Amino acid sequence: MPENVTQRFSNRVDDYVRARPGYPAEFVDTLEQEAGLTAGALVADLGAGTGISSELFLERGYPVIAIEPNAAMRQAAEERLSGGPGYTSLDGTAEATGLPDTSVDLILAAQAFHWFNQPAAKQEFTRILRPDGVVALLWNSRLTDATPFLQDYEALLQEFGTDYQQVNHQQYDTPVVQAFYAPRPVERRVFPNTQRLDRDGLRSRLLSSSYVPPAEDPRSRPMLDRLDQTFDRHAQHGVVELKYETVLFFGRW
Repeated sequence: MPENVTQRFSNRVDDYVRARPGYPAEFVDTLEQEAGLTAGALVADLGAGTGISSELFLERGYPVIAIEPNAAMRQAAEERLSGGPGYTSLDGTAEATGLPDTSVDLILAAQAFHWFNQPAAKQEFTRILRPDGVVALLWNSRLTDATPFLQDYEALLQEFGTDYQQVNHQQYDTPVVQAFYAPRPVERRVFPNTQRLDRDGLRSRLLSSSYVPPAEDPRSRPMLDRLDQTFDRHAQHGVVELKYETVLFFGRW
């Protein structure tokens, strides 16, 4: 994973913790029921960020090794999760985890696969997974036109985003993922997910994105003014709704 990628979120950690959406627990149910994930399975959460995905597995009693190259995000996760059992945090990447050979049962990449060097990550996955281990890739894919608010929010990102199109993870859907798993089969499941945010939460959600101008950029103030206008136009009872499809890919390795 290139250095500039690993540092993209360093100045956005507080907003990331405050306003990034979680994932529906149904995706863990699917891994248990359809991928054969069993009690005590060791989970390697690659690109674990602030621990949003790790926490779901810890809550169910799975031991988790969270691999995160960004020190600020790793520290935020440690502050939230290290007090409980089963949590280990390591400085590493999907291409160089630092884990022993054949040591984990499930590799999870939540909101992270699109940052990986895929050939190098595939080699590393093969090295660290136990026989019949599972690889799961997960994204919250924001709906862009399901409501007038979502249409206006997307228009804001199109106007002010710095490299929004280049890093948009939606381009990494089925064909790219199938090629990554090949020659192994891969399953795809989709779950609805909704995030309700007040004005401050929506601002944090926007600022948590790596592709929007930072505070010192002259475009930041106009962008935030536009966001306030968008919120005022669409909020009901003081909140707006960001709607997502949570997309899960999984398969045995």
